[in-house]
Amino acid sequence: MKGFKISLAWQILIALVLGIVVGAILHNQPEQREWLVSNILSPAGDIFIHLIKMIVVPIVISTLIVGIAGVGDAKKLGRIGVKTIIYFEVITTIAIVVGITLANLFQPGSGIDMSTLATVDISKYEATTQQVQSGTHSLVITIMSLIPTNIFAAIAKGDMLPIIFFSVLFGLGLSSLPAEHRDPLLKVFRSTSEAMFKVTHMIMRYAPVGVFALISVTIANFGFASLWPLAKLVILVYAAILFFAFVVLGTVARICKLRITTLMHILKDELILAYSTSSSETVLPRIMEKMEAYGAPKSITSFVVPTGYSFNLDGSTLYQSIAAIFIAQLYGINLSVSQEILLVLTLMVTSKGIAGVPGVSFVVLLATLGSVGIPLEGLAFIAGVDRIMDMARTALNVVGNALAVLVIAKWEDQFDSQQAASYELSLRPQSAE
Repeated sequence: MKGFKISLAWQILIALVLGIVVGAILHNQPEQREWLVSNILSPAGDIFIHLIKMIVVPIVISTLIVGIAGVGDAKKLGRIGVKTIIYFEVITTIAIVVGITLANLFQPGSGIDMSTLATVDISKYEATTQQVQSGTHSLVITIMSLIPTNIFAAIAKGDMLPIIFFSVLFGLGLSSLPAEHRDPLLKVFRSTSEAMFKVTHMIMRYAPVGVFALISVTIANFGFASLWPLAKLVILVYAAILFFAFVVLGTVARICKLRITTLMHILKDELILAYSTSSSETVLPRIMEKMEAYGAPKSITSFVVPTGYSFNLDGSTLYQSIAAIFIAQLYGINLSVSQEILLVLTLMVTSKGIAGVPGVSFVVLLATLGSVGIPLEGLAFIAGVDRIMDMARTALNVVGNALAVLVIAKWEDQFDSQQAASYELSLRPQSAE
């Protein structure tokens, strides 16, 4: 058919389905699986993740500096920052409370014979847990980690918080310079930002291959058999994420005269990609691009999105609260009201304190469970299905951060409703002439 073209969303969806099929076949053929996974599939998936990691830092630095220099007012920027942090804290606290409430209501861990559950070695996460064993220490580490001793070292390691801190200060410093000194450098950063978004579009052509490889490896390694004993937990996590997305975030969107379904439609490609790869980083550049196109100013988009990846992980905090109660129920531990309040408070701090740490959800849980007397060994029972739940919570993180941009833009009265209406119109299928 002339002019026929499969959209990126469909390409990724097809790759996801094919990856599940191939992974399921390989799971039952251990000889071929080991060679294919280690020599072809894992490298193919890692290439995509590496490509995304390669562009995230330059995009964040260039867009933040351009956005902040555009604000040009430290007082205004401080107001945006305070509103952003307040919004993040309120939403993530609601996520924790919703998770604990649903886990208590549906009791996913009750009546499970622990001898039927497979265990996974979680020792690799324990080494990173010592620094976050106490909430106070974790908060201090977070504050100190904001300020880089060497910005180039932070860039090399991809530490997002110090990169954001430096970029904000640099943008403010640049905005205070006379025009003849400011404009040439600002033009360089603006061109860098635009060039990196073009690079993002190039990398996205490889996305279906990366998705196919990543999901194949996941299914090939654990199969579907390990899901059944923990089906109640997986179903509850997915139901909780859908409830939070459509009811909680839907209500927030409605208050701001937005529609959560419209936002999801705009981000359909990014949601499928984030779900398939279990990585929010893969869609960070495109969220910034789309929210700016939808009517949010660059100054807010470039600040809220990268900050949200450290402080506004709705899906992760929702999952962590459900998992904590699940493990307590698994061991027959009935938490008192005071213990559950302590769990909420501890999660509020620890979930912010270790942003960017590999296996962040497990590290948060390891740092949290001990505070209310839940055995840490219980995490070994859910580690096998963690990837399946990670896919859903990553998608919710994406929706939550995109909505946060629009909420702050509305709150600052800087949202361009006419541009949003035009963008929505452009998304509607064109009638055939």
